[in-house]
Amino acid sequence: MSFRGPSPQPAELRSVRYLFTDVDDTLTTGGRLLPQTFQALWDLHNAGVAVIPVTGGSAGWCEHMVRAWPVAAAIGESGAFLMISEGNTAQIQFWEDEVLQARRQRHHLEAVRPLLGAFRFAHDQRLRVADVAIDIVGKTRSDVEALAQRIREIGGTVAISSVHINTWIGEYNKQTMSERLLAQWGILGQAITDRVSFVGDSRNDAPMFAMVAKSFGVANIIPVLEYLPAAPRWISLSEAGFGFVEVARAIIAARNDQEPS
Repeated sequence: MSFRGPSPQPAELRSVRYLFTDVDDTLTTGGRLLPQTFQALWDLHNAGVAVIPVTGGSAGWCEHMVRAWPVAAAIGESGAFLMISEGNTAQIQFWEDEVLQARRQRHHLEAVRPLLGAFRFAHDQRLRVADVAIDIVGKTRSDVEALAQRIREIGGTVAISSVHINTWIGEYNKQTMSERLLAQWGILGQAITDRVSFVGDSRNDAPMFAMVAKSFGVANIIPVLEYLPAAPRWISLSEAGFGFVEVARAIIAARNDQEPS
């Protein structure tokens, strides 16, 4: 498999059993989940690799994922909760107390509202249970940074993705909730290094790149690499969902090299 720069060797990916992935502009392409990418999710599932979307996306979006996609769990709203499907229902586990997080969200929403200016809350804000999301598509980087700084000044935690400013009150992020989920599954320490991979595309994925040694970026991450405190180890040739397909194929090929079908 070809990647931009160094390519992962089969021996480096052979033990991967858990693939965490961002969603917007990593799984999706132009806002859509393409058939090739959806098939890659099924191919990973059938190969014995547990896929876990870890996203700034809303609880409503995550419920669809765990009920309709071949995924083991989903982490949403930048680590505010994790969700697992049990039968025909989605079970949600909050980072902290559900009532506390909901109360913080209401207060933060009203605190952020006067700061928006020409920005608008995300269209799915009403489907969110813990965070506040602001659309940034079409906005300049300087305007996004200025709004993010205003939110930080009122005490909000801020993560910037390719489509949103996500902000919340609380000491969590994508990494911390991913570590909690892995701990519940008994995956700790060296096992994370050996058995876990991650693929992402944007600045809010930096905590995951820092946590996961076997990390990938899809090619559309290249313009923001200079802003990342931790960068992916490998970068796909293709962007967005097509890049995810390349990552999936590399992981599956490495697994099949060990366990021929």
